[in-house]
Amino acid sequence: MRFIFLLFIIIPIAEMLLLFEVADNIGGLTTLGLVVLTAVIGIQILKQQGLSTFSRANQRINSGELPAQEIIEGIFLAVGGAFLLTPGFITDTLGFMFLIGPIRRFFVRALIKSGKLAILQSGGQGQFFYTKNQTRSSSEDGSIFEGEFEREEPIQSDQDKLGKD
Repeated sequence: MRFIFLLFIIIPIAEMLLLFEVADNIGGLTTLGLVVLTAVIGIQILKQQGLSTFSRANQRINSGELPAQEIIEGIFLAVGGAFLLTPGFITDTLGFMFLIGPIRRFFVRALIKSGKLAILQSGGQGQFFYTKNQTRSSSEDGSIFEGEFEREEPIQSDQDKLGKD
């Protein structure tokens, strides 16, 4: 929690210092123009990458697979878009990194491999979830049991029925 709090303090200060430095070197209006230009270019890339990711997710759904990677990529795209709309060169750099397909897919694969995110698939069905302790099972011995069940009332004998009357 402290780490996130520090990021919300350190990043804006670093952004302002960098913006002031760039403005001193190339001028205030030119710096403002660059910030606006990166936002406009970023939104165009976001649209294109978002449609591409949505298309791949749709193909996976139609083939009966879980589009887990595409869902996570969609989250990265949303975060990248938010970074691009935040004025500053540091957040713009991070935003563009999340929008460039190969770099974004690298981050997603690294996140999945780290064990912070687990993906379970079986028979065309699947689920993904966040895990802190890197375990993928819900039982003590590590087994995952899937199936359907139906709860039935116990059958009463005729004598039990007569005894209650």
